[in-house]
Order: sequence, then structure tokens, then C-alpha cells
Amino acid sequence: MRFQDKVALVTGGASGIGLATAKRFASEGARVVIVDLKQENLDKALPEIKAAGAPDVWGCACDVSDEKHVETAVQGALARFERLDVVVNNAGLMQFKPLEELTGEDWLRVLNVDLLGTFYFTKQAFLHMKPGGTIVNVSSIHAIETSPLVAPYAAAKAAVLSLTRSASLEGKPKGIRVNAVLPGAIDTPMLWENPNIKSGVEKIDRADVGKAEDIAATIVYLASTDAAFVQGAELRVDGGRLDQL
Repeated sequence: MRFQDKVALVTGGASGIGLATAKRFASEGARVVIVDLKQENLDKALPEIKAAGAPDVWGCACDVSDEKHVETAVQGALARFERLDVVVNNAGLMQFKPLEELTGEDWLRVLNVDLLGTFYFTKQAFLHMKPGGTIVNVSSIHAIETSPLVAPYAAAKAAVLSLTRSASLEGKPKGIRVNAVLPGAIDTPMLWENPNIKSGVEKIDRADVGKAEDIAATIVYLASTDAAFVQGAELRVDGGRLDQL
């Protein structure tokens, strides 16, 4: 198993892509840490991750937009497992408003979760990971092509790609690999609760909708030694949706 004796931390790990990723790490022998905003979500997810094969699991209620919360979560993981080998920055927030209705508070709410949350966990990884550690950031195809009403989300996810490039450059001398995944339309509540989808502004062909497990498999590959020479990559996983004119 590729992650035996290793510790993988997944943000937003209690549902959707995060939960699928945590379970995939568990199936490959990792001890798993998940952080999520609500304790009740953690309580539901942890038994599933354990059942997927994790030798040990731990959950921490954490607001990723709060640097002190992030420090506490990482310190808790280190206290329990004494190491940190993988960080998956998956936690994300999306809101829907026309540009002219957005406020500075709206922008900061999204940027604080989607961008700064990724930065805070990357910072902690750089402080505590040993050579061989890996970071995988979950961006979005919205970083490349987007739709109306989601300007802060699209901007934040584009910034995550820039952060990935910077972190890959600074991580390389430390022996830490940093890469990004850009999911397309994935069968999660975030997709089907999207007002653009509900209204028909953004049309989705069911053939273009992937599963959370598809993204999880890609994340785990990038975190594994199978991707030992992959550094600073931005891997689109969208079933070819963006190739259509």
C-alpha cells in the first residue's frame, strides 16, 4: 500500500471530494486526519473513513479561514501521529451574485476560505513536513473558464494555481512537492445546488459529470511516489468538458 505508515490531512474532508479523498487514502494504508467546519459532519464521516481501511483516523473542527484554527488543527495532528506527510487543500466556498451586488465582505468571505485557507495549511506543511512530503491543492476549471455570478470563486481558484506555482518553487529545496487538481463538474451537492445549474444559465450534460472518486484518485496519485517527478503541475480532471467549443 502506497501510504502505509504515512499521515494524510484533508481539509473539507467530511463530504464530497474531501471525504472521497480521505477514504481513498485510508484504503491505501494512510492514517487520516480530516478537518471540517462542523463537528457533526466529522462525527458522520470518521466511521466511513475508518471502515475504508485507515489504521487510525482523527477529525478536527476547523475554520480554515482562521490561521489560529489551522495551527491548532496541525498541532493536534502532530500530537496524535507525530508526523505529517500529505496535505490536501480541498475546503472551498462558493457564492452566487452579480458583480454589481458584490461587496468587499463577499469577496473576503470567499478568498479567506478558498485562497488563504490553502495558504495557511501550506505554511504549516512547510514548517512541519519532512522531505518527501506532498501538498495537493484543489482548484477548479473555473480558474480557466468560468460562468456568470461566481467572480470571487473563479478569482480565488485562479489564485490557488498561482500559489501552487510559488509553493512548488519554494517547496522543491525542502523536498516537498506541490501540485494542483482542477475538477470539472463533479456529482456533489455543490454542483446541483448551483443556482446557475438550476436556472439553466449553465447547462450540464450528464456525460460530463464525474464522481468525487475520480478526483480522489487523481489527488492520491499526485501525493504518491508514483508522481515523484511531478512538481508544480495543474492537472485538469473534467472528462474533457473544456475541450468542447
